[in-house]
Amino acid sequence: MLSKVEVKAAIEALLFMATDPLPIKVIKEVLDIGVKDIKDALELLEAEYTRGDKGIELVQVSNGYQLQTKAEFLPFIKELHKPEMNNTLSQAALETLAIIAYKQPATRAEIEDIRGVNVEKALKTLQKRGLIEEQGRKDTIGNPILYGTTDEFLQYMGMNSLDELPPAQEFTELYDE
Repeated sequence: MLSKVEVKAAIEALLFMATDPLPIKVIKEVLDIGVKDIKDALELLEAEYTRGDKGIELVQVSNGYQLQTKAEFLPFIKELHKPEMNNTLSQAALETLAIIAYKQPATRAEIEDIRGVNVEKALKTLQKRGLIEEQGRKDTIGNPILYGTTDEFLQYMGMNSLDELPPAQEFTELYDE
């Protein structure tokens, strides 16, 4: 049986090595301890990483927990890695992604109807980056593919669930101003 200090250290090690957000369920399976002990340890870790002398923080994202660098250190991280390719999404891809996020599951025709342009290339880009996926077919003429966002989308946006999307009305109000 692990002590509280060992549980916290073990969870920290798991979070450090995890490449994706780590759900409590997985931590429970690996350490074979109760959910309350896990949540207590996560709260302690979060408090430790919130201190100003730490460069990383514990965040809850995509129904799991993850260690990430604090935003204020982004310029140093960029300088260290100097990305070789541009990882930003085009305006067309961002607009298509937003439509899918709010209207999912949505067919290509439904997305094109909203955007008023062909979205085939944007859909391929978003699928290639793992931000959207096929989620079946619509039960209508031609059985078109339905698209929805992925857990990678939640990670990309830094959200825990789609419920955290801002209300669509806010965009309309900004556009009207």
